[in-house]
Formats: sequence, C-alpha cells, structure tokens
Amino acid sequence: MTGIELREEIRDLQSEHLAKYKEVTARSLELQQQAVTRQEQLSLVYMRVVIAGAGLVAFIVVLIFYLLTKLR
Repeated sequence: MTGIELREEIRDLQSEHLAKYKEVTARSLELQQQAVTRQEQLSLVYMRVVIAGAGLVAFIVVLIFYLLTKLR
C-alpha cells in the first residue's frame, strides 16, 4: 500500500466514523427529546392528581366542620 492509498483509506475511515457519530448523536438527541416530552406529560398528570387530591381534602374538611356544627 502506498502512502497515497493509506491516506485515502484513513480519510474514508474517518468519513465513515463521522457519519456514524452523526447518526448516533441524532438518535441520542431524539431519545432525549422523547424523554423530555414524557416528563412534561407526567408532570401534568401529577399536577392534576395533586389538585384533585387537594380538592378532595378540602371537601372532607368542610364536610367535617359542617357535620360537627350540625351535631351541636
């Protein structure tokens, strides 16, 4: 193998490596974006559950006070 052929092979291998690196990086970014989207969706569900729970607790507290005052 001559020096020119060796350099061409190195160049080709570097090009293949760069293409693979770009592919892996793009896939990684896509997965990260999916994870962020899932996390945002879960945080919305969590917020709704917390609000519903707080509403239920408030209702129970009001009901207890109402029943306690009615029994007197």
